[in-house]
Amino acid sequence: MTGTGVTTVGNCRISYRRAGTSGPPVVLLHGAGIDDSTVSWRHAIDALAEQYRVYSIDWPEYGESTGAISHSIDTYVDVLDGFLETIPDEQVSLVGISMGGGAALGYALEHPGCVDRLALVSSYGLGGRLPNALPWKYLGQVPGVTEFGKVAASVTNESVRLVLDNLVADAADLPDPFVEDVREKLLEPGSIRAFKEFQHNELSYGGRVATNFVDDLESLSVPTLLVHGTQDPLVPVKWSTRAASRVPESKLALVEECGHWVPRERPQKCNEILTEWLPDHRCVPKPQYPKAEIPGLTRVSY
Repeated sequence: MTGTGVTTVGNCRISYRRAGTSGPPVVLLHGAGIDDSTVSWRHAIDALAEQYRVYSIDWPEYGESTGAISHSIDTYVDVLDGFLETIPDEQVSLVGISMGGGAALGYALEHPGCVDRLALVSSYGLGGRLPNALPWKYLGQVPGVTEFGKVAASVTNESVRLVLDNLVADAADLPDPFVEDVREKLLEPGSIRAFKEFQHNELSYGGRVATNFVDDLESLSVPTLLVHGTQDPLVPVKWSTRAASRVPESKLALVEECGHWVPRERPQKCNEILTEWLPDHRCVPKPQYPKAEIPGLTRVSY
């Protein structure tokens, strides 16, 4: 059973997809740019829902979510904190890709008692420099270039593949449904605005990032899975291998012939890795519903 929901966090209206009726809660966090709760996690949501209660949120100004915020990891951690207060569980497992991984890690470091298991996929926040992201930042600073490029890239599926070639191992090998999901995102008005602000706040022109949790990893008390494609052209694989050596309780899963977008390039493999790592679906804590909240597939608050 799947559905959608909306909740409010501060001045933000947060939209999310909901699937599964039993099992421990798992919250999926998407990345930056041409992404939302469905683009990265389309295959994972239904697969994980067989054993878990799954929530996949849209960050503010992504997907169906709205709200004027400063797009940074610190802000996303606060948004995630607010969202988790609306679901009836004292502990959840967090799965984040890229930017979403950075937010998940930041939250786990601040609130380790609230996180059962943590999975970081091609994660941001595990290193000091990200030079391969600079071309996106430079283009974003030229007035009109991002908007023009977005329109040009969305003309055909083949033009979308040219864009994805900077993110995946083999753009020619991508299934059409994935390419069509990305094309649909490119066609949405304003779909890149939040990404441009995130780059402004998080990435310098020298390639240095504003969020780097490397020095905090040895203090992370949450069991952590690190997943990375061996041919990721954006985030260095060494970020995850180094993190796995520093987090006290960790596991590293490298996915061969895969780039940055593991859950869409290798969905079956990714789902298998996540299912093996997440908590036993038979161990379900008793939900504690927030005051005035009604349990159900879809909750709406204003």
